[in-house]
Amino acid sequence: MAKKAGPAKAGSMRTAPKSDIEIARAARMKPIAEIARKLGIPDKYLIQYGPTKAKVSFDFIETLAKKKDGKLILVTAITPTPAGEGKTTTTVGLGDGLNRIGKRTAICLREPSLGPCFGVKGGAAGGGYAQVVPMEDINLHFTGDFHAITSANNLLAALLDNHIYWGNELGIDPRRVAWRRVMDMNDRALRQIVSSLGGVANGFPREDGFDITVASEIMAIFCLATNLKDLEARLGRIVVGYTRDRKPILAKDLKGAGPMSVLLRDALAPNLVQTLENNPAFIHGGPFANIAHGCNSVLATRTALKLADYVVTEAGFGADLGAEKFFDIKCRMAGLKPSAAVIVATVRALKMHGGVAKGDLGIPNVEAVRAGCANLARHVANVKGFGVAAVVAINRFNADTDAEIQVVQETARKLGAEAILCTHWADGSKGTEALARHVVKLVEKGNSKFKVLYPDSMPLWDKVKTIATKIYGAADIQGDAKVRQQFKDLQDGGYGNLPICMAKTQYSFSTDPNMKGAPSGHIVSVREVRLSAGAGFVVVITGEIMTMPGLPKVPAANSIFLNERGQIEGLF
Repeated sequence: MAKKAGPAKAGSMRTAPKSDIEIARAARMKPIAEIARKLGIPDKYLIQYGPTKAKVSFDFIETLAKKKDGKLILVTAITPTPAGEGKTTTTVGLGDGLNRIGKRTAICLREPSLGPCFGVKGGAAGGGYAQVVPMEDINLHFTGDFHAITSANNLLAALLDNHIYWGNELGIDPRRVAWRRVMDMNDRALRQIVSSLGGVANGFPREDGFDITVASEIMAIFCLATNLKDLEARLGRIVVGYTRDRKPILAKDLKGAGPMSVLLRDALAPNLVQTLENNPAFIHGGPFANIAHGCNSVLATRTALKLADYVVTEAGFGADLGAEKFFDIKCRMAGLKPSAAVIVATVRALKMHGGVAKGDLGIPNVEAVRAGCANLARHVANVKGFGVAAVVAINRFNADTDAEIQVVQETARKLGAEAILCTHWADGSKGTEALARHVVKLVEKGNSKFKVLYPDSMPLWDKVKTIATKIYGAADIQGDAKVRQQFKDLQDGGYGNLPICMAKTQYSFSTDPNMKGAPSGHIVSVREVRLSAGAGFVVVITGEIMTMPGLPKVPAANSIFLNERGQIEGLF
């Protein structure tokens, strides 16, 4: 069976004989206890969910505090296109490649969301011969973390509405409720709703709405918390609404932090699985990068850094979103210092950025690649602007010509970086051995001097402008009077030191998804500002970005089914 095409499954020098799910199903997985022993985790500290997946207990994690950290490698990418880039696949392939050359390496990934799995993007377990397994479990319910996060979020919503119903002692203004319900599925019909209809017994009718679970502040808190105590403290700081005189009401005012922590206790322990080549992989947490901060949990990353010499992690979508937030939010808060960054690109995607239609990508076009390399160049420059050494990974396809590849390599060299061919989708770790050796070379040189983009003390409005002008190539930002007042209220309310989490289309440096390449001089329009006080950042929503996505005209769900043996088919 030919591999099912999809934007998250890019790259191959040869055609794989099987689909992703067939390859995953044929994997020779080892008992998860054996994988854990590679990292020095004793069996007694594993909370097993069957033979091939487990959580690592907090008791063990606490013993690691004084151990030296390994080297942190970020995998990011050019601006995504329907042609595909293969960032997760490259993360898995590089982790396997580093293990192949003798470096004790662990991978840290986000958990997939059900919305994209049944929508258009597909899962997030890699592809071809660079996957994490068990693939079906990881892409679906896994260890139940997302269900726990959904339940915690909606418990708080229920407590809020219940408090208003039973007399509203805190004086919450129903017009200023700021907490929305969530579900882990794309469902546009729930973006804007009216709740509490049906009479007095059902509460006070008000306008409401749902976000997707991965956009919930609970998800962000989950991924930034350092332990259970920190988790509960962050949950208590969530702003759920305001009184008529604009006084914020916190989750702890509703006594919500304790019961939410109970729901999240088991979920907060990092998940351990393995790659097809039986190397360790932590998969934990999963905020989207276009509407949230797009990184796996701090707890999983810190744990991996104590156990491995190299840790390979990814940040969602292109470097303008995922890498910027990884640096300015996750690294800033957790005190992480990345040693190198890998920027994934494909010739096909660069052609699209150069103006080629998707149907013509198989036709050689050196000039289109050259034009599209403007996108790659900006991402390389942006990453290096954070003081992090960078290398470009060219995820190769059958139709790529030597002349097209040479253009990419020349572009990278002009920016002081190498561009290395990778064939991990078809060849596994053998296809990333050259990339792995170059990453080690970059790390051993010690040239990375990581720095964040802006200081904590910079005003919120100026932080947004700095991101827009320095990372997106914009001329300026704009917002109407209401938006400017939101910024002022947050600044005056003591939240001015928080970092910014930009909610922006992943398909362009601008807020227009149709503007490919490296647009400059555009204006970034701020539509809404949301405070995530528990997570510790301010969400700035731009353009037409939605915090509850919709399904496409022909969703991936239409092709997912159980075969006659009860096995899952169509998942990718």
